Amino acid sequence: MTLKSYLPWWLKISTKIVMSRLPFSYQAWKKLGLFEHGQMQSATYAYKIFNQHFERVNPQPGFVSLELGPGDSLLSAILSQTFGGSASYFIDSGEFASNDLKIYQEMESFLQAKGLLEPVLTSKASLEEICQNYSAQYLTSGLKSLQSLPSESIDFIWSQAVLEHIKKADFLDTMRELRRVISPNGTCSHVIDLKDHLGGALNNLRFSERVWESEFMAKSGFYTNRIRYSEMIDMFHQADFSVEVIDVRRKWKSLPTPKLEMAKEFRSMPDEELSVSSFSVLLKPN
Repeated sequence: MTLKSYLPWWLKISTKIVMSRLPFSYQAWKKLGLFEHGQMQSATYAYKIFNQHFERVNPQPGFVSLELGPGDSLLSAILSQTFGGSASYFIDSGEFASNDLKIYQEMESFLQAKGLLEPVLTSKASLEEICQNYSAQYLTSGLKSLQSLPSESIDFIWSQAVLEHIKKADFLDTMRELRRVISPNGTCSHVIDLKDHLGGALNNLRFSERVWESEFMAKSGFYTNRIRYSEMIDMFHQADFSVEVIDVRRKWKSLPTPKLEMAKEFRSMPDEELSVSSFSVLLKPN
């Protein structure tokens, strides 16, 4: 357990607001255990997550993949090629991926031990060379990067606890872009986490739309778009996807944040809707 796991939600918000304004890089904060973007620097974890999405989609050999929000590493570039992919794209809202060669070599060693890969990285390989070796492109301008990709060029799109972080104002446009770039027989696999990312409750629903969607809050390191389960499913349909929900989890028997303490727009929602803590979907073009 880390110190931040014991902090109340309001103190976490206050702390991140202050720290996000200090002149330190993302990598510096990450070394302190703050502002981390997932656990994808671990070979074991990255393999588990990639394999989970791969098995759900089962793309044909030679597939082109796209990971939305790779976060702290591009380990999936190695995995995509190992699993039969011909090329991979990685789209994020900033340059968060580690250039530490050690984690990529550990992934190669992990796959070599499974008899799946012969290592190719040299002792001086850069992140750019890693991308070249594994036919990967790392694009870091978010929606703008997605808009630069050719139509119907991707066979396998996936994300792990990323869709909830897309700005609410950009969400439908992002889904429409994913629909544009997916190939006619392609599939998207997404795992979405609807908890507050402040302690696993619904404290993000306490704030009004005006406050929460302000640039000040959105750039403070704890933003989630607060789009609830049914609304997100509807937005997938609006983007012209067919939707298969493969897992819905309700973490709480009773809501962890009282309705009376939520912003007005959430108080009228049914408890059943608010109790969805995470879900997984497969999206295919209509």
